[in-house]
Amino acid sequence: MAAVSFSEALCQPCVYHDKFKVELNVKRPLMPVHLSPEQVGLEMLYLCGQLDLLIRAQVHQFQEQLRQDCSPEESDTFQEQGTEIIDQMLQCLEHLPKPMPHLEDYLDMVGLSTMYPRVEVFLIQGSPVDMLEKPPMDEYFSHIGRLNQLLVLSQQLEEDVKHLGSHKYIAHQLSVIYQVLSSFQGIQPLSVLKKEIEANFRQMKTSLLTEEGSRQEPQLPAHYISWILELTLSITSTVSSLPEELTEDLSPAMTFVSQL
Repeated sequence: MAAVSFSEALCQPCVYHDKFKVELNVKRPLMPVHLSPEQVGLEMLYLCGQLDLLIRAQVHQFQEQLRQDCSPEESDTFQEQGTEIIDQMLQCLEHLPKPMPHLEDYLDMVGLSTMYPRVEVFLIQGSPVDMLEKPPMDEYFSHIGRLNQLLVLSQQLEEDVKHLGSHKYIAHQLSVIYQVLSSFQGIQPLSVLKKEIEANFRQMKTSLLTEEGSRQEPQLPAHYISWILELTLSITSTVSSLPEELTEDLSPAMTFVSQL
């Protein structure tokens, strides 16, 4: 090792030449990908939603700062994350036929500026602001989240009723499903299921009571097992079929996708 460290260099490195310059594209795919105009539209819908959520989170932080009598200040990462999303939007537009439209013009042309007005204002002003009127996509993610929650909870309850040796927590699981159903106002198919739980819940819960000191695990009677399985099947089939009453908050996105 000593001989190597003290030996003369075999050659001297050449002076840097700009022809050896390497351009880093950390955010771009390794393999070239070409997007069709329809795929560009879907990607822009996703990116607008992402940027809108980022803006809403920052506006909420402003409001909390004002409540605490503090001057509103942007978080350290807001501009960085916002700029990154906008860069992704611009890269996405590169897949469209030349000449490439300006970002604001494209959003106006396809209707995304109407769906996400906060994004449009941010692109023009560079700062996050809230809207006086609720934008059409504000309820989209919360609605999707509640539908998914209802579906997952129902599937889990079905599995537990079928396979668990103890039904100790079935009543609690059913009450959570009831709360999620209650969050949907005026949805007839779900209102029927909610009333069905109201009619059977108290008696079902009573059937799970065991004598004090008993080592026997609570078990539902067969007729309540059948009832819960029918109920969970009705919930999952209703949510999966997406009847018109459940798609009102999804309609702006569904309309946009159907017109691509």
